[in-house]
Amino acid sequence: MITSTTNERVKFVRALSRRKTRQQEGRFVVEGIRLAEEAWRANVRPDFVFYTADLAQRGKELVERWHASGVVCLEVSPGVMKASSDTESPAGLLAVIPFADKLLPHSPTLCVIADGIRDPGNLGTLLRTASAAGADSVLLGPGTVDVYNSKVVRAAMGAHFHLPIRTMTWPAIGSRLPNIQVWLADAHGKMPYFEVDWTAPSALIIGGEAEGSGPESEQFAAGRVSIPMHHEAESLNAAVAAAVILFEAARQRSGLANGAQT
Repeated sequence: MITSTTNERVKFVRALSRRKTRQQEGRFVVEGIRLAEEAWRANVRPDFVFYTADLAQRGKELVERWHASGVVCLEVSPGVMKASSDTESPAGLLAVIPFADKLLPHSPTLCVIADGIRDPGNLGTLLRTASAAGADSVLLGPGTVDVYNSKVVRAAMGAHFHLPIRTMTWPAIGSRLPNIQVWLADAHGKMPYFEVDWTAPSALIIGGEAEGSGPESEQFAAGRVSIPMHHEAESLNAAVAAAVILFEAARQRSGLANGAQT
């Protein structure tokens, strides 16, 4: 059992709380049984795992599976787990995992572009929503919070393991948008979101919470799409707006698929 917070692996886990270290090492931390199970289902192999003796049975079974597959699984004291964790009440399971390497689609059909989303919870929820709604990629523009920030990872609930995600410059993002309609979510946009033909290859730009989209992303948009609301409501936050629009796209695409089957 590891009982010292000066242990080299413990210090490495703590160092991964810094973006610079994550980028240098190409590693990030996931905590909790549910996220760890998502990693297992996605065939993601941790570098190593910390667990405590009081871990719930589901978690112990997962640790046993990883151990049997050759992953280094180390029991740690509650004090070490607390020192390693980014949460106030650690769940008793923590894994150090390599950055996701899912390939971006050559010809995207539904791409989400985050422009300057700085709130980790919002970005994580956006990733989770994009995955659930069937988006095939998410591109993060400059000024967006680090996708491997611990709060982003928790809010995304495993989307990192299933969805191709990249942080890019605006020229690089633009190079991935040929032959695809690009819509910018804007509270004052003239096109209601449900009137867009989302069955065509599409990209949706979602701007940040405070300042909205910037001129760099706006240059790629052919139009602005809005969500009609009652006058008392000024706007929705980024993740909620994305959910409304993306699930309309999913609805339309589901109809197309059903039509093709019949």
